[in-house]
Amino acid sequence: METKKFQRTKEDFTCGKCSVAVSGNGYTNHCPYCLWSRHVDVNPGDRQEDCEGMMEPVKVESKKGGYIIFHRCLKCGVRKKNKSVQNDDFDVIVHLSEK
Repeated sequence: METKKFQRTKEDFTCGKCSVAVSGNGYTNHCPYCLWSRHVDVNPGDRQEDCEGMMEPVKVESKKGGYIIFHRCLKCGVRKKNKSVQNDDFDVIVHLSEK
């Protein structure tokens, strides 16, 4: 059976990097304070990935008035990109874009 390319999964989590409690809205895929994520999805929201490694934000690019955050899994090396959201720490976005 084919899985959907996106599944909305609303859940709260504690950031594995900075330990902040994050309230998820079903689209939340990274910590808004440090921008780190966890490698838990094959397709967005499916929670089917067994790796569960920490996803380091490695760069940010501007796109159509917003920002794209690029993550790299520290455990398996996979690279993924995610849109930033309004409540992401803009200072962290600026810092990453300067790298």
